[in-house]
Amino acid sequence: MSQQNIELAKAGYAAFGRGDIPGLLSVLDAGIEWTTPGAADLPTAGQRRGHAEVGEFFRLLNELIEFEQFEPQTFLADGDRVVVLGIERYKVKGGSGQSLTEGWCHVFTIRDGKVAAFEEYIDTAALAAELKAAAARI
Repeated sequence: MSQQNIELAKAGYAAFGRGDIPGLLSVLDAGIEWTTPGAADLPTAGQRRGHAEVGEFFRLLNELIEFEQFEPQTFLADGDRVVVLGIERYKVKGGSGQSLTEGWCHVFTIRDGKVAAFEEYIDTAALAAELKAAAARI
């Protein structure tokens, strides 16, 4: 079961890498609980539930940032949980043009062959600062 859960997570990352958000949503349970960190004024932060809200998260993410690298590196599974460690490099659209590089941790909870919950752990301070700088330029 653990390897099947890892393969499900990998399928989601592959869809994201292709820009196939409907494909990514297809690996998520209809009642997915999606949690991303950050202060209340960070547009990507918060809890979302269901395909529509998670789809909106990805629409917003696409509006805000341009990924130069997004690489899941390590997959660990234990029961219904998959933990993925990775790295990303991106630029904030309309920002300073500076590339930001961060490591991250994603935790998936799998139930009945679908991702039922997702939690992201990442330092959001650099993203928040770059978004504020971009807003100041407008």
